[in-house]
Amino acid sequence: MSATRYTYLGPEGTFTEAALRTLPEAATRELVPMVSVPAALDAVRNGEAAAALVPIENSVEGGVTATLDELSSGEPLMIYREVLLPIAFALLVRPGTKLSEIKTVTGHPVAQPQVRNWLRRHLPEAVWESAASNADGARLVQEGRFDAAFAGEFAAATYGLEPLVTEIHDAENAETRFVLVGRPARPAAPTGADKTSVVLWLGEDHPGALLELLQEFAVRGVNLMLIQSRPTGAGIGNYCFAVDAEGHISDRRVGEALMGLKRICPKVRFLGSYPRAGVAVEDVRPLRRGTSDGEFTDASDWLARAQDGRA
Repeated sequence: MSATRYTYLGPEGTFTEAALRTLPEAATRELVPMVSVPAALDAVRNGEAAAALVPIENSVEGGVTATLDELSSGEPLMIYREVLLPIAFALLVRPGTKLSEIKTVTGHPVAQPQVRNWLRRHLPEAVWESAASNADGARLVQEGRFDAAFAGEFAAATYGLEPLVTEIHDAENAETRFVLVGRPARPAAPTGADKTSVVLWLGEDHPGALLELLQEFAVRGVNLMLIQSRPTGAGIGNYCFAVDAEGHISDRRVGEALMGLKRICPKVRFLGSYPRAGVAVEDVRPLRRGTSDGEFTDASDWLARAQDGRA
């Protein structure tokens, strides 16, 4: 395995590359762009790279389905950290292009909902066609296949384009969450401001089946930060659920919730426990009474004494 190589959703000039370069270790790694999320993750699976950075959630569109599906299937991988990146688009064009001359635009499919209202106001007649990534859209504009692309302003120089309009976003404070993914290993020690990600498969479909899964978290005071259904491919109505929960697998409340889920789900895939990006320990909400590690230990000790006749 190449311990010095990181892959990412390419080509050069994507928001994913920008997010990857915020990591301190990126300065000492070989950063290799890949044509798709599956390609970036497969490079980790087959040992060509130590880790891959891929988008997993957008504050406007929600979960990135390509990443969720890849992490839910195939050889298991594990999330080691996350990166949050503010997102604003620039309209990149070939030098000299005027706004009135733009008839075709392109960008990543996740970008379209973030600029839809801007397009409606400023380019109502323009035809949108999706690209593999925002940077790939910039490349297509460079080649003359489209008039303009929505991408990061930083991609303009790479593709010989100029930003005709900058700071485009329908939603203020839009951001995308990226995850650094590697092969499974022991999770890093808890920091006190952590997140745990899992994928859960429902068993026999019946009224309240999803509620039963959620109750495993709720009764132990574990807050959920994301839950998204994804089809399993086994037919209409067959779903798994990608879940992000506050806390670390070594926290008693989280560990016991996962054990409860393992008892009732036909399949549970652990995707990792890792530090929450941009959250300090002092910013984490206080635990509900009865959900701290100490209280779980006291309850366990009490049960042991009761079983011995010493309660």
